[in-house]
Amino acid sequence: MAFSLALAMAFGALGAGRVHAAPGDTKPYDLQLFRLAEILGAVHYLRELCGADEGQLWRERMSELVKSEGSTALRRAQLTRNFNKGYRSYSRTYNTCSPSAQNVINRFLTEGTQIADRLVKSVP
Repeated sequence: MAFSLALAMAFGALGAGRVHAAPGDTKPYDLQLFRLAEILGAVHYLRELCGADEGQLWRERMSELVKSEGSTALRRAQLTRNFNKGYRSYSRTYNTCSPSAQNVINRFLTEGTQIADRLVKSVP
């Protein structure tokens, strides 16, 4: 879970996928992980929309998450699907940067930090 430490640092410190994994393919922290992937997708879209000029920072963080936690094709697909879900959901809702979009970004950065911190503390 070395990635969680890097992710916690990136954040300044879930609607989970519905595909059923094989019995040995699930981890006790999957719901948190899938929620984090969804947040990364939403933040990637919204930060770019609001002119953060971060390039592919959040997509790169997602790529690191997939490399770290995507031990099978199914897990990689679940992580990717949740990232895309977050991205698409907010691209349908926000076409311009607004105070509401800024609030969502701040909420997601806080939630993402909390999830990453919990993962770092709970996963050996």
